[in-house]
Amino acid sequence: MSRKISLAHLTTLDLSPPQMIRVAAEIGYDAVGLRLIAVTPTTPGYALMHDAALLRETQSALTASGIYVNDIEFLRITPEFDSRDFEAFLDVGAVLGARHVICAPYDPDLSRLSANLAALNDMCVPRGMRPVLEFFPWTNVPDLSAACTIVDAAAQDAIGILVDTLHFNRSSSSLHLLAEQAFAKPERFPFLHLCDALVQPHYTTEDLFHAGRAERLPPGLGQIDLAAIINVLPTETPMALEVPMTALQIENGSPYVARRVFEAAVKMLSCV
Repeated sequence: MSRKISLAHLTTLDLSPPQMIRVAAEIGYDAVGLRLIAVTPTTPGYALMHDAALLRETQSALTASGIYVNDIEFLRITPEFDSRDFEAFLDVGAVLGARHVICAPYDPDLSRLSANLAALNDMCVPRGMRPVLEFFPWTNVPDLSAACTIVDAAAQDAIGILVDTLHFNRSSSSLHLLAEQAFAKPERFPFLHLCDALVQPHYTTEDLFHAGRAERLPPGLGQIDLAAIINVLPTETPMALEVPMTALQIENGSPYVARRVFEAAVKMLSCV
């Protein structure tokens, strides 16, 4: 398969980066995404910028496996955000050869958000990385249209948008707009967060959080029209499988989840 497949850390969040890399390589993934900064107080982030031993072990695992780092995460762009505070995080990303830095919009002042995204870009590009802004239905940047507005205002060609198929489906995002943007600016969408889920007529904020952070479905086993999303993106757009399945992970372990998700994705992508 020419399309690269990456294992997002949320799928196997209890595994340290070296453990995750070894599991990904054994299953057949091409890349991984590493969560170096925790998203919630109850979930881990693996701060390689402050753990030299774990960083060395991670580098060794990458070298031995041939796996590459697709992305590092997770930067919240808040009102207090200063990209200079994350220099060590970005330096580690560069050391690992990471290609993208995932950012989340948590600033109600959208002009300041765009300016901070542009400042982050200025720190990422010399390190060989690109920032990608992920939109979430519960934030001030809830959908693709809003994300395009922020990125356009930042006025930096290297800044991308990360479409997550769950958040795309749960928001008012337009497939027509995605197709239009992907045709005009294909580099704007450097990879896709791929997962599936059941579709409902209405979602509470708690529903959005629970699916987003704890329980999704492998690609092709839910009701999201994944083929429609994938087919408007460039043919070889990499797929990052972000499929937390907490109940299954507790029962069978993260390696089992990573394999099940990979096999489902390969099967689904072969039909797209």
